[in-house]
Amino acid sequence: MDKFTTLTGVAAPMPLVNIDTDMIIPKQFLKTIQRSGLGKNLFDEMRYTQDGAEIADFVLNQPAYRKAEIIVAGDNFGCGSSREHAPWALLDFGIRCVISTSFADIFFNNCFKNGILPIVMPQEVVEVLMEDAKKGENARMTVDLEAQTVTTSDGQSFGFEVDPFRKHCLLNGLDDIGLTLEKVSSIDTFEAKANLLRPWV
Repeated sequence: MDKFTTLTGVAAPMPLVNIDTDMIIPKQFLKTIQRSGLGKNLFDEMRYTQDGAEIADFVLNQPAYRKAEIIVAGDNFGCGSSREHAPWALLDFGIRCVISTSFADIFFNNCFKNGILPIVMPQEVVEVLMEDAKKGENARMTVDLEAQTVTTSDGQSFGFEVDPFRKHCLLNGLDDIGLTLEKVSSIDTFEAKANLLRPWV
């Protein structure tokens, strides 16, 4: 998993509330267990017509936001069914951070496990960030995980809370496997001792 330290990038404004996981990655794309390749289908039903043509007014189809790395969203982002494909699709598109007033619990947890930082902010702060995101590609937002701040293009800075353990994992690029491998020497010691005590196993 790639480390998340400081991210400066374009933020896409998505003021819709209740953006669910089926909107993020529709069910017909859940057949794969590959984490790559889903970015082209992110928000598929909002980005494309039935014949595959781009919907010009959808934010991620607009030239200013095609390379967005941050989403500033409405309330209750990631609600709906629990599909890990949703953060996979966001990450494959290039999104590393989502800012909202609230997230669905399972989606929130899955983001951290896949290298995406979900940030909960008060409504009044999200409104400021949303307006900053609407300025387009020249207005770059900075997310500093170590300092736990989000800074707008004009220098306004807002603090956010994050669980210390999850912060450690993101800063060091540790998913569940990475966390296990941190204990590899202890695991090897245990296995060697177990082999001596129970050689028949």
